[in-house]
Amino acid sequence: MADAAAICEAAQRPTMRFVPVKSEEQQASAVVFRTRDLLIRQRTQAINALRGHLAEYGVIMAKGTAYVAELVERAMDPKTDVPEAARFVLEILIKTMLTLEMQIKKLDSEITHRARKEEDARRLMTIPGVGPMTATALLAWRTAGGRDRAGCDSRCPRRMPAGAAWRSAGEWRAILSCRSEASRSSSRASHSA
Repeated sequence: MADAAAICEAAQRPTMRFVPVKSEEQQASAVVFRTRDLLIRQRTQAINALRGHLAEYGVIMAKGTAYVAELVERAMDPKTDVPEAARFVLEILIKTMLTLEMQIKKLDSEITHRARKEEDARRLMTIPGVGPMTATALLAWRTAGGRDRAGCDSRCPRRMPAGAAWRSAGEWRAILSCRSEASRSSSRASHSA
């Protein structure tokens, strides 16, 4: 109840700033990116599960998507000490990974298609280092800027790794730069002594 009253009070103030409403196209692009992120996390979970299950049978593999082909090969190799009952389950994980990979590639092609279609995205891609993924992401989450952008991106306030303190990213940059400056000063003092 108190939240609703606070919202009503704030909305009546003449200095109240409102975040601009996103277009349907921006929302659709954001859905593509969120779904892609979800699928990548699920693929990572499946890879880690497969690697962990193989480790239980003495098959140790390196981490990362670069080693997935070798991981799959070792999982299906009849010479490994993996029982057939476990191999059946590992095959399900492998099929899940392959399905997720295909879906991620479909979303990547959708993002590339959107980037080619939108004039703003094409203009952004003329910047060195900005490809279809970055250009489309920038357009999907663009707002008026500044505080509005941080609010739309859910970037502040954010729980950071120092205990239970709530700090914005800007506060952390200031704290870390002060700490690094202090450590540089102390190292200079110890070298000069």
